[in-house]
Amino acid sequence: MSKPIRVLHVVVNMNRGGAETLIMNLYRNIDRTKVQFDFLTCREGVFDNEIKELGGKIHRIPYINDVGPFGYIKALNDFFSNHNDYLIVHSHLNQMSGVVVRAAKKNGIKYCISHSHNTGGEGGIITKGYKWYSGLFIPLNSNYTFACSQAAAKWLFGKKADEAKLLNNGIEPEMFSFSPEIRLMKRKELGISDQLVIGHVGRFNKQKNHKFLVEVFAELVKRKPNSLLLLCGDGVLRQDIENRVNELNIRDKVKFLGIRSDIHQLLHAFDIFLFPSLHEGLPVTLIEAQAAGIPCLISDEITNEVDLGLGLMKFLSISNKDMWIAELNKFDAKKMDRNTPKIKKLREKGYDIKITAEWLQDFYLSNAR
Repeated sequence: MSKPIRVLHVVVNMNRGGAETLIMNLYRNIDRTKVQFDFLTCREGVFDNEIKELGGKIHRIPYINDVGPFGYIKALNDFFSNHNDYLIVHSHLNQMSGVVVRAAKKNGIKYCISHSHNTGGEGGIITKGYKWYSGLFIPLNSNYTFACSQAAAKWLFGKKADEAKLLNNGIEPEMFSFSPEIRLMKRKELGISDQLVIGHVGRFNKQKNHKFLVEVFAELVKRKPNSLLLLCGDGVLRQDIENRVNELNIRDKVKFLGIRSDIHQLLHAFDIFLFPSLHEGLPVTLIEAQAAGIPCLISDEITNEVDLGLGLMKFLSISNKDMWIAELNKFDAKKMDRNTPKIKKLREKGYDIKITAEWLQDFYLSNAR
C-alpha cells in the first residue's frame, strides 16, 4: 500500500470559523489512506486534537501580529526551506495567501492553491494596505485558485475570477435535518419556554456586525417582550457587545453561549436566524441553517449564491434597522413548517460534503500523479 499524499493547509488557527469548519468537514470525509491533511498554523485551535487523531501533523510559526510582516515572511521562508517535501500547499488566508504561496514557490513547492473565503478584509489602513500588497503575489505564485462563491472569487482574484474553481462550503446534511425531539431537548437545556428565539452563529468581529444585531433585538423586545437572543461564538469584540447589551438593558434576554461543538443541535432551538454581516464569502452557517429549515434574515451585502431556493432567505439592507425590526415583529414561528426534508435540495445544489470531498480528493490525486 503506498503512503497517502500529504497536503499542507495554511490557516491562522483551527478554531470554529467558517473556513476551518469546511476544512474539517472535508478532512473527515476524504479517504485518508489516499490523502492526508497537515496544517501550518500560528496559534492553538479547538480542532487540534481531532486533527492529530485523524493522522494530521500541526506545524506552528509565529503570527504576523507578534513578529511583524518581515518576521512573518522570514518564518514562512524558514518553514518551507525545511519542509519542501510537500507536493501541494493549500492556503486559506485570503489576501495573505500571497506571501504564503510566494515563500512556498521560492522553496520548490510544486503546486500552490490560494483559496478565497471572503469578500472583504479586516483591519485599519496599514493592515489593509499590507494585505493588498500581499495579495499581489497570488497570481504569479498560485497554480490554482479556489473560492467559496463567485463573489469571493471576484473580490480576491479580480479579472482572473473566472479561472477560480468553486468549492462549495458543503456540510453533512443529515446532521442538521430538523428534529422536534432535539429542539425540545436543547430548549429545555437552555431554560427556554415558549419564547421567540432569535439566533446567531459567528465570530465576534467587526464583519459580523453584532452591534447592529443587538440594537435591532433591543427594539424588538419593546414590541415582543417574550423574545430571546442566542449568540454562539467568541472573539475580540465579545466584551464590547456584552457591554452594549447591558447599556440597552436587555441582559436577561440575551444568552452568550461561547464557542459550541453542538451547533447542529442548537440550530433546532432557533425560530429565526439573524445574520447582518458587512461582508461574507459564502457562510457555511447559512447553509447549515437552511438544512435545519430555519428562516433567515440576512444582510444584502451577502451574495445571493447562498440562497438554496428553499424559501428561507430574506435579504435586507443594513442601512435600514426599521426594516429588520418590522420583519421580526411580523414573524410568526407557529406558521413555520420545519419538517419538510431539505436534504434533497442541498444535494442538488452541491452542498453535500461527501460530493465536495470526493471532488477535492480527485483533484489532489490527479496533481500528484
